[in-house]
Amino acid sequence: MNKVLIIRFSSFGDIVQCMSILPKVKENIPGEVHWVTRSDMSSLLLLNKSVDKVWSFDKKKGFLGLLKLAWELRKENYTHVYDAHSNLRSRVLSSFLFPPHFIRRSKERIKRILLFTFRKNYFENPYRGIISYLTPLLKWGIEDARDFKPTEWDFSKLSIPTSFESDSIAIAPSAAWEMKRWPLDYWKRLISLNKELKFTVLGGPGDKFCEELREIDPQRVTNLAGKLSLIESCYIVSKTKLLISADTGLIHVADLLGRKGISLMGPTAFGFATGDHIKTLEVDLPCRPCTKDGRGKCSQDIWQKCMVDITPEMVSSEIKAQLSL
Repeated sequence: MNKVLIIRFSSFGDIVQCMSILPKVKENIPGEVHWVTRSDMSSLLLLNKSVDKVWSFDKKKGFLGLLKLAWELRKENYTHVYDAHSNLRSRVLSSFLFPPHFIRRSKERIKRILLFTFRKNYFENPYRGIISYLTPLLKWGIEDARDFKPTEWDFSKLSIPTSFESDSIAIAPSAAWEMKRWPLDYWKRLISLNKELKFTVLGGPGDKFCEELREIDPQRVTNLAGKLSLIESCYIVSKTKLLISADTGLIHVADLLGRKGISLMGPTAFGFATGDHIKTLEVDLPCRPCTKDGRGKCSQDIWQKCMVDITPEMVSSEIKAQLSL
């Protein structure tokens, strides 16, 4: 029997994009599919019925813990292994396994050096992360590997929080790195421009600024930042009629689940959505993209110009266009 192992430890957005390969793997390689990931991401994988077993790795266990996991994985006798992470940990794990069929997703490090050091972009433009995870499947003879189709997750064990209204628009104003965040004042202006709409704010425990958005109009704005688990936030995205977000994991959730979204793309290089149901708003600047994930310094006189030039009026207009489809 075929037995496939996918290795992707983190991060949230990358795991979501990598999950796009699961339908292709299940359709073309009948058998079990296992996934090894970081322990705090395990619950995310359990949402997809295509994953038969999730192996968790706790970074606190260090190198010895990784070796122990590698020994356990070796006993599974995998027929196919996909190293979708391509970092030191994933290479250590895969070196203990001897599957007949092995593929690794390249991080194309030379292209990254050329882009971020010498400003020479040889990546596909726009670079779509989902496609980059699907493409290696061609080596396993999956001819339609790059054909992306939205999938479904199993949220049957979750319930919508009572404070969530399904006719609201979900907004994700935060991001791991500040440079790729849309300005807070712009979010406030967007809410004020659309007085007929309700908004649900998603974010983490540290995103205290989200309360400022609720204060604009408590009758229309519900702040769930810090009140939901990561999985519950994904559930909200699966039920909302529209998500607005910068380059975050949640926009990739909407992309993968086929939910409408507006993606606000600024300095980052690899966060573009794939499906036509996600509308990307961006401005053309010679300095873009300038960073992998939002870290670094802005070279413009106007800090974060690539995000500042995406105005609330532009987003408001796109909201109307999306809701009319």
